[in-house]
Amino acid sequence: MNEHILSVSALNTQVKSLMESTFLNVSVMGEISNLTKHSSGHIYFSIKDEGSSIRCVLFKGNAQKVRFELANGVKIIVYGALSVYVPRGEYQITCKMLEPSGFGALSLAYEQLKSALEQKGYFDIQAKKKLPPFPTRIALITSSTGAALQDMKRVAQSRWPLCVLVGINTLVQGEGAKFDIAKNIGYADSFYGTPEGFDVIVVARGGGSIEDLWAFNEEIVADAIFKAQTPIVSAVGHEIDFVISDFVADLRAPTPSACMEMVLPDQREWLMRLDEMSDLLQGVVDKFLCTQEQACKALIQGFEQVSYEAKFQRAWSEIEALRGYFCQSFQNMLDFKAQLLSTLPLELKMEGFLSAKAASIQEMQLSLESKNPKNFVQSGYAQILYQGKITSLEKLQPSDVIEISDGLYCLQAQITQTSKA
Repeated sequence: MNEHILSVSALNTQVKSLMESTFLNVSVMGEISNLTKHSSGHIYFSIKDEGSSIRCVLFKGNAQKVRFELANGVKIIVYGALSVYVPRGEYQITCKMLEPSGFGALSLAYEQLKSALEQKGYFDIQAKKKLPPFPTRIALITSSTGAALQDMKRVAQSRWPLCVLVGINTLVQGEGAKFDIAKNIGYADSFYGTPEGFDVIVVARGGGSIEDLWAFNEEIVADAIFKAQTPIVSAVGHEIDFVISDFVADLRAPTPSACMEMVLPDQREWLMRLDEMSDLLQGVVDKFLCTQEQACKALIQGFEQVSYEAKFQRAWSEIEALRGYFCQSFQNMLDFKAQLLSTLPLELKMEGFLSAKAASIQEMQLSLESKNPKNFVQSGYAQILYQGKITSLEKLQPSDVIEISDGLYCLQAQITQTSKA
């Protein structure tokens, strides 16, 4: 009987061999508990139901394939194999794949990331940047071989050919797509504020399955869109497809073609609007010029009323009128005098004329006689002349040479002294 006694290690080893060869593939559903994410990248947890629990381990390689966020309380389906940890005699499930119970893994990951980003404010309206009405340079982050790029170029050319489109070849599907998309968003945004900068960045690709579009549901892409200074438009998939980049971007377009219609103005519409604006402007200008012309005419008329030329003309007219009135009045007086003279006899006319002249001559003779110097001599008076001019005694000074005249004689003398009488 002693031949069958085993050591603990031997027993555990046999159990390990038996279990691992028997339970190569198991699928177990339960609720996550005791979740531990190790720094090595391995994940340790248990799954439980109402009556029991079992340990699980998810090694780093398989953990990187899990699309959704593991958390305590989440119901999952574990796919893997049973294994025994010999040192402790414990068995566990070595997980190869995890799947949410009753929910697709990608769908759950999508909802989890959407909820987390919403809480961080990535979807806030206040964080949205305004797109310019007339962009001149647009960066297209998409595959250079995809139909989306050609569709966008075609629509842009017919809609607003003044805009320059710069395609940046980008992986839009596969494992490395999320890194390439985030890198190229950062590259295009690095030109912000420079002459080579872009007015808008478009992140685009055509339609596909949720797996095909998954790169646009990655957090690294959402971070790159949110942190960019340049306005970003998400144009991924078809109208019914919604990805995380649609919510983070400043504008969501249902398709790449529709994106160009939303971002670029319509040249035909603007040509019509320019015609309308031209007609409106011409009408406004014509009305303005007409109003100003009337105002100028009023100013000219007012100026003519107050100008010096107008005043001079009015004064000249008054002078001419007065001249005419004076001439007419003088002519009337002459006519009256002539008529009066014509009624007198010639002898009376001559006698009156000669008497008037004789009286005038006699008056002048008396005036002349009163001013004769000889009359003054007889009274003992003489004139004093200084420098040929009659002057008063009070203005003379000692040493002045003067002339003394009485009308008959003229003497020269020099002043020696002056004093008051």
